[in-house]
Amino acid sequence: MSILYHTGDKVIVQGMTGAEGRYHTPRMIQSGAQVVAGVTPGKGGQTFENLPVFDTMTEAKAHTGATISCIFVPPAGAADAIMEAAAAGMALVVCITENIPVNDMTRVAAFLKQHPTRLIGPNCPGLATPGAGKIGIMPYQIMREGNVGFISRSGTLTYEVVSLLSEAGLGQSSIIGIGGDPIIGTTFIDCLRLFEQDPQTTAVVMCGEIGGSDEEDAAAYAATMKKPVVAFISGRTAPPGKRMGHAGAIISGKTGTAQGKVEALQTAGVPVADTIFDIPELTKQALAKGARA
Repeated sequence: MSILYHTGDKVIVQGMTGAEGRYHTPRMIQSGAQVVAGVTPGKGGQTFENLPVFDTMTEAKAHTGATISCIFVPPAGAADAIMEAAAAGMALVVCITENIPVNDMTRVAAFLKQHPTRLIGPNCPGLATPGAGKIGIMPYQIMREGNVGFISRSGTLTYEVVSLLSEAGLGQSSIIGIGGDPIIGTTFIDCLRLFEQDPQTTAVVMCGEIGGSDEEDAAAYAATMKKPVVAFISGRTAPPGKRMGHAGAIISGKTGTAQGKVEALQTAGVPVADTIFDIPELTKQALAKGARA
């Protein structure tokens, strides 16, 4: 098994004919993802990579039966693209776009409460299931099939840590980049729940960063899990009140500090790596101990 994305799931790419879509769609196909169509308003009837392009998501879904959408639409139109995908009945929407205005994402969050669609992102690298393919922009060649679930707010950390895990012989069940914006569709807790239920996953690696309280919330949930969790928190030297990369990675007062997150995780019994290079060994130790009582 795996979580969220499985072999045979059909994918529509919104913004397929744009620069990002044209670059990443072939690489998704090469990874094994079953991309079946694209959507670009005004480009209906065209083809790309021998795949049909439609004007709307409703048309694309009706013709293909796809259940997943990957969005490469520019920031000004990305929120509308997410809502269009949800209205068309997509079960999963993966939004790669960064710099979507927070006001737009507020509208999206309210809209998604009225639909059963799960959103990954925005401002994320996507997700992957080694052996089945990727949705988004992750370097698929660094991945290996296995039993370690992986979650991260940072795309770069995803690539670095997954590569280290693969080199250490620790293959992955599923890899999820949840995104670094203040408003995202899927949280650490959401992913931890899915990994806890996944029979293939035997341990989870979670890479967080400063800003917000998502990691503290995840720590509380991790304390209830039977499967072991290993964590890493980036941004320990970031000055308060200054944005460091992600829009969500801002320390405000006493909330969102790296030390607070580390302490919350350790209190929950989750080992926290000092550097990313410590993660493979901590993961091996967690796997050796097996499920928690």
